[in-house]
Amino acid sequence: MARRLFPGWYVVASVFMVLSATSGLIFYGLAVYLDALTDEQGFSTTSVSLATSMFFVVGGVSGRVIAPLIERHDIRLVIGAGGLVSTLSLYLIGSVTSIVALYAVYLLMAIGFALVGLIPSTTLVTRWFHERRAFALAVASTGLSFGGLSYTLFASWLVDDRGLADAAPILAGLFLVSVAIAMPGLWPWPAACGLTPFGEPPATDGPPEGIDYDTAISTRFFRIIVVGFILAMGAQVGALSQIAKLGTERIDRPAGALAVSAIALGSVFGRLAGGAVADRLPLMRFTVVLAIGQGTTLAGIAFADSRLSLAIVAFLFGTTVGNLLMLQPLLIASAFGILAYPRIFAIQQLLVTAGVAGGPLLLGFLRDQSSYRVSYLVAGGLSMLAAGVAAASGIRHPTPETVLD
Repeated sequence: MARRLFPGWYVVASVFMVLSATSGLIFYGLAVYLDALTDEQGFSTTSVSLATSMFFVVGGVSGRVIAPLIERHDIRLVIGAGGLVSTLSLYLIGSVTSIVALYAVYLLMAIGFALVGLIPSTTLVTRWFHERRAFALAVASTGLSFGGLSYTLFASWLVDDRGLADAAPILAGLFLVSVAIAMPGLWPWPAACGLTPFGEPPATDGPPEGIDYDTAISTRFFRIIVVGFILAMGAQVGALSQIAKLGTERIDRPAGALAVSAIALGSVFGRLAGGAVADRLPLMRFTVVLAIGQGTTLAGIAFADSRLSLAIVAFLFGTTVGNLLMLQPLLIASAFGILAYPRIFAIQQLLVTAGVAGGPLLLGFLRDQSSYRVSYLVAGGLSMLAAGVAAASGIRHPTPETVLD
């Protein structure tokens, strides 16, 4: 008799679809919109970069607000609301003609991004998997990279062909349909299906295992991963937000779009490879290696001056992007368990927003003052510093026991 597929894998597939749309049309899409808004509407790179930074700040604050809702209510309500808000923001971005309108649309997009993005998505996967959690998170979060390869490439072509104003309603409709298709598979808890998480023994009547919120955020380990990821994600997101414009300036617009797709493709391969082995690796050492790799590839982008060299180094950068993004929820779940996972991950994401929001603004400012070569060299230095911070933790693999010592 054939063994029945664990339903958690259907949840993973649904999360994959949600993250594909969210990443492709919002996260990676920000680079496409920056290029279009500066080209078609005449906004300065610094102005749109500031809007991008505001997007990440508002998204981080919104994530902290919605985390308690995720713990108490059906997570599908949160993701459904995020789908509607994100759809509206994508529709409106095509009509932006002033700085005020630009910031208003980015604010709305940030709220939708928080409601439909990483916090609810990784919470679902973490709830459904005890064993093979890294692989399940890798497969689900590969949707982020797939979105960059499919949705972003389509968005870039459509904006280039029709202009942002005509492309926006189509992109909004595509986002709404994608989230609607995924909704039936987003079951909030294994218990709702009469199941236990994959690899976990039969459930007891007690609460989920893990460290409580107040204890978790007071640990030295929590502070270290916050500082480390502020630096690493500031460098990463800053580089991602500017890569399309860098390619356009140095070579041409197709080169910029190719660089975005190369990053996404590298992220797919890197994340799947990393997810396949991460459950057997010391996670903090893995984090250090990836941060060093990211710093090296960012320095490579600083000097890439042909379509081929930019595509190659962007692909290598992408292999670190996918894994560093996956490691954040994996480190939180491994160190603190699932008892207060949404709130712990949300506050970590909010604090890391200092880097995520500052990265695009810093790199855009450095470009306006000097060049993208300086921007990406600085980003590479920040990533190397992040590796040093992670190494200072002194922990090879975080568990509730090791982070409380």
